[in-house]
Amino acid sequence: MSTPNVGDLAPEVALPDETGMVHRLADQRGRWTILYFYPKDDTPGCTKQACGIRDAYGEFQRAGAIVLGVSPDEESSHVKFGLPFILLADEAHEVADAYGTWVEKDNYGKKYWGTARRTFLIDPDGRIARTWPKVKPEGHAAEVLEALDAEQAARVG
Repeated sequence: MSTPNVGDLAPEVALPDETGMVHRLADQRGRWTILYFYPKDDTPGCTKQACGIRDAYGEFQRAGAIVLGVSPDEESSHVKFGLPFILLADEAHEVADAYGTWVEKDNYGKKYWGTARRTFLIDPDGRIARTWPKVKPEGHAAEVLEALDAEQAARVG
């Protein structure tokens, strides 16, 4: 499936966290949402990305935004991290499909399917405000925070 574009209504998310509680994107209407997709728990790049978001989480909260991380890992895989934001399990990769992040990958000639590292900033109306189709874990939280500030300022001005 194709990746949603800026201005598109964000596809619905209804996925469980590590406790089994289902979180829905529709429940976040009225606030900014950072939805980020990552390949796998407890890997170097994903850990670096999560730690960057964790370190900037107070800033996201002050801006009134919620952060949702999505991977194809099972719910129990998310338990050990103790992050201040929500990690969701998309084992059937249905949400990843809807966001165009379930892609064919090639690693040393071996082809397989997996989650592309992508981030979406969703506005309070449920529309895509910004996308990051190719995310580098280091410094990404600062990029998203800067974009969030700019989008919020544009709405006020």
